[in-house]
Amino acid sequence: MPDFDHSVLGTRERPTLGLDTFGDASLDGAPGNHPQTLREVVAEAVLADRVGIDYIGLGEHHRPDYAISAPDVVLAAIAGQTERIRLGSGVTVLSSDDPIRVYQRFATLDAVSGGRAEVQLGRGSFIESFGLFGLELSDYDRLFAEKLDLFAALQREEPVTWEGTVRPPLVDKQVFPTTAAGRLPAWIGVGGTPQSVVRAAQYGMPLMLAVIGGSPAAFVQLADLYRDALRRMELPELPVGMHSPGHVAATDEEAREQLYPHQADLYTRLGRERGWPPYSRIQFEQAASPQGALFVGSPETVAQKIAWAARTLGLSRFQLKYSVGSLPHDQRLESVRLYGEEVVPRVRELLAGS
Repeated sequence: MPDFDHSVLGTRERPTLGLDTFGDASLDGAPGNHPQTLREVVAEAVLADRVGIDYIGLGEHHRPDYAISAPDVVLAAIAGQTERIRLGSGVTVLSSDDPIRVYQRFATLDAVSGGRAEVQLGRGSFIESFGLFGLELSDYDRLFAEKLDLFAALQREEPVTWEGTVRPPLVDKQVFPTTAAGRLPAWIGVGGTPQSVVRAAQYGMPLMLAVIGGSPAAFVQLADLYRDALRRMELPELPVGMHSPGHVAATDEEAREQLYPHQADLYTRLGRERGWPPYSRIQFEQAASPQGALFVGSPETVAQKIAWAARTLGLSRFQLKYSVGSLPHDQRLESVRLYGEEVVPRVRELLAGS
């Protein structure tokens, strides 16, 4: 396996501070809002680059409430208008895609962006892509396990011989284009299962924890499990990252009042699909508390909370999922601006002094 400098993805001493979006779209009965939402995502990422944010991740979905189904295409548009921000997915649903095509698309993005591309691989928390692409949901685990195994083999950027049950075998086949670094960076995104954490370590891939409920402190055991697994396999320490939703505004009160109705609408709609009760203000305030999973408030409040989470979990990266439901574009832009101009430098200051 070629040597790869994982420090470009962040370190405990200097974590990467990034953003995530799914291209959340307003469900107002107007199907034409997806094109506008995609253009807004590009504008938000261009602003993120300008104000010094390290990373932008685009999540893949195949639902009416999210506009991004092809993250790599949108990332290529962003690459053409930015200079330094790293570009990735969050996540690419590998289970319902072809690992070879995923590698080719992101290796191409890496080339046109000057080496700024990476991919975050996951099974996804929604299942629409399975039926859309003619896959059986009963194969959920097998599809991801085998396709991840093939993707890991492709990372060596050498001729691959591979055999599984979900696609025809490969015999001494090499995939192009290759990357300048000799390896496309790939994370494994997990929602909290120990088996997924250990699998990330087995493949020598950085770990991204999706912390969308409860407290980040509850994920310490998973971060420790991952590092212990790396040590047992005599692998070097690799980055651990965290993804959580949130919103930044001038004051705590403004941020909460802007976010709450959109957060409540989103979670209540999802709850109807999954059997959850309607989202309440009490749930929101608990999540927005100092150790909750919702990073919402003034720049100082959000910075203090990110620094706490980074120290608690030993993070090399934090990704704020800044778009929630139909939160307006102008409020998202202001959140991005405050995150880059005030939250990011303050987090660095807090961590430097710890």
